Amino acid sequence: MELILATNNKGKVREYKEILEPLGFCVTSQGEAGINIEAEETGKTFSENAYIKAKAIYDIKKTYVLADDSGLVVDALDGRPGVYSARYAEPGKRCDKILSELEGVSFEKRTARFLCSICLIKPNGDVLSVEGRCEGRIGYDKKGENGFGYDPIFLFGDKTLAEMTDDEKNSVSHRGNAVKALIAALKDKGEE
Repeated sequence: MELILATNNKGKVREYKEILEPLGFCVTSQGEAGINIEAEETGKTFSENAYIKAKAIYDIKKTYVLADDSGLVVDALDGRPGVYSARYAEPGKRCDKILSELEGVSFEKRTARFLCSICLIKPNGDVLSVEGRCEGRIGYDKKGENGFGYDPIFLFGDKTLAEMTDDEKNSVSHRGNAVKALIAALKDKGEE
């Protein structure tokens, strides 16, 4: 099944290809599909934003389109950055902003989770939505070279996501868990 991803984020495209291609999916970014738009993320939830992004591409191509919206939810920051994760600070400064805001917060209170909502729109217009999560804590400094975004400060067990191999991260990540939920939902409908 050919999927157009409603993103040009190289990290997301790489992760989706690694997760979905072994399952027989042909994954193409919106740029690779010749689509140069950026939907305005006006939703109040990750699920709403995923739908907005998928629908913008679907309206152009009328084919299978997959979009996700994901982000970091930090309990000690009242859920911030949440749906604003990608816009919480300038690129390259987001981790530092979170670490600064959590200065003096004890390890026990640094609980956080990555959330991911996936929206798949089929050629007939049917919509399938699923969610995944990854529970962890925010560390005290950046560690690791793999991953992207907030991965260097997000601890899962005793490693940050940026310290994990791609396979390790995909097996526990919010996006990996959302993809597993998507595959299960497709199998339930007899489409996988």
